[in-house]
Amino acid sequence: MVKSTVEYNTIQLFVNIAKTLSPPPILKVSEWADRYRKLSAESSAEPGQWNTNRAPYQREIMNALNNAECEEVVIMSSAQVGKTELILNIIGYYIDYDPSPMLCMQPTLDMAQTFSKDRLAPMLRDSPTLKGKVKDVKSRDSGNTILHKKFPGGQITMVGANSAQGLASRPIKIVLMDEIDRYPASAGTEGNPIKLAEKRTTTFWNRKKIKVSTPTIKGISAIEKEYNTSSKEEWNVPCPCCERYQPYQWGRIHFEDVTMECQFCGERFKEIEWKENNGKFIAQNPDRRKKRGFHLNEMASPWKTWEEIIEDFKEAKKEMKEHGDVEKMKVWINTSLGETWEEKGDSADNDVLLSRREMYKADIPEGVVLLTAGVDVQDDRFEIEITGWGKGYESWGILYKKMYGDLEKTETWDKLEKFLETEFYFINKNSLLIASTCIDTGGHFTTQCYKWLKQMERKQKRIFGIKGMGGAGIPLINKISSNNVEKVRILILGVDSGKEVLMTRLKTVDQGPGYCHFPINADRGYNETYIKGLTSEQRVIHFKDGRPILKWVKKSGTRNEPLDLRNYSTAAAEILKPDFEVLEAKIKSGINYMKKSDQIIKKKKKGIANGGIQL
Repeated sequence: MVKSTVEYNTIQLFVNIAKTLSPPPILKVSEWADRYRKLSAESSAEPGQWNTNRAPYQREIMNALNNAECEEVVIMSSAQVGKTELILNIIGYYIDYDPSPMLCMQPTLDMAQTFSKDRLAPMLRDSPTLKGKVKDVKSRDSGNTILHKKFPGGQITMVGANSAQGLASRPIKIVLMDEIDRYPASAGTEGNPIKLAEKRTTTFWNRKKIKVSTPTIKGISAIEKEYNTSSKEEWNVPCPCCERYQPYQWGRIHFEDVTMECQFCGERFKEIEWKENNGKFIAQNPDRRKKRGFHLNEMASPWKTWEEIIEDFKEAKKEMKEHGDVEKMKVWINTSLGETWEEKGDSADNDVLLSRREMYKADIPEGVVLLTAGVDVQDDRFEIEITGWGKGYESWGILYKKMYGDLEKTETWDKLEKFLETEFYFINKNSLLIASTCIDTGGHFTTQCYKWLKQMERKQKRIFGIKGMGGAGIPLINKISSNNVEKVRILILGVDSGKEVLMTRLKTVDQGPGYCHFPINADRGYNETYIKGLTSEQRVIHFKDGRPILKWVKKSGTRNEPLDLRNYSTAAAEILKPDFEVLEAKIKSGINYMKKSDQIIKKKKKGIANGGIQL
């Protein structure tokens, strides 16, 4: 009996040793995630065990990394398809199953820190297989920081594409590049951040490069360029009727019953019916196995319904139609369809704008309910435009003028203040005052402008100093800065966004939302020189460190003050966020809502500092 027990224990010992020393089971990235990945409550709407079947299109993308032939994986996609979770699964796999040196690059250093704290840290904490391998940042002698974490056999570094220091030489086997369309053209002075990151993988024969992004503008989108040189694989699903595979396409969606029409048999089915059967990726370039590229749109997502996508589209279309603003539609194309936005030309036709000028019978034409001004400070003058606004940001050029004077003298600035108090009249003798003004603080008289703006602040006038900031994707009303000697609040304007909106509006041909009216009256200043100045810039593609970027460039022989002024005047309207219907009702009632009244003055004395202006 004793002998048999010893034999049993000996056998059991060798079994345990064999288990300990045996290699781990061969797992692909998706299989690892299904077995070990835990979704955290603070970073997921569906916390708990990861399940690839929830979004089956993710399986092939993750498993592409397990193919020895594949060196690059490109994901050009919409939002709401789980891109970030894919990146986290890849990180978890290489920490736990195939330890390697990794680099995860976000557009900025701040975003890298946020990713580490809000997404990576919860995964490391809540996935038991990872928890013991990466020590907590707060642990003594852990060797880990927010942006750099060590684990047995490897490490992961989080960097910003804007930080050349973070991209310093260090061999990397796995590089993950997130939202590459938001990367700067250069990491400081070091060059293209994508190229810099790729160079760090050259010493590894089994390197993997993962590039992920929602696309931006056609012709400059980095992810589109990468996708076009890949296998170009699209997620396809079988028709519930004819069973032929096809991609989700927006053009075949029917709004009335929220169905998609089969491109082969013509039958229409609802979202749940299309998603009942197994889908698959179909490659346009199947021979490009070294660089796998995947495209996804939001219609494939289990986290966004087709009804919601349709509503988002309708809202974007309404904004474009009623306000002449294409920004929401651009965002929808990028983040819902996962496609690039294609610009329809850069500037309006001068001859068309000149030919459609109108004769105004009064200072203010019918339809205007709000007046704003833009002021540009030149060496010997102010250039000023007064713009009228109606419903849907339909606009009327009211007056363009130049006010000459010595800008070193206080009386010149007093003259500007007095002019901005001018009362403008409708044909029925009702009137309006300028509700808001934006003045450029650049040039050679910045100090004088700041001092004058400080006085305007004390007088509680809606006159705002501005500084322009170029660059794609920066909103027109960007942020406020008080970093100046006078501590004046200065608005930072995304002037490129303003120019894009203006060019769209100038090309609007039907009077109504977004349409731009100009007077032919000789004393208004809207002559051929003004029109040429309004269209004085065009967007061109420049290359910086081998990467295309869009820039607005002034045409030869033209002055761009009219373009800048309309941008400033537009910003002055956007600041107010006017309710055009309310203002229209006041105008029809003969109310100059800009004028002070005894009642308003009394309220002001009680502490309401609104300058007597009710908008």
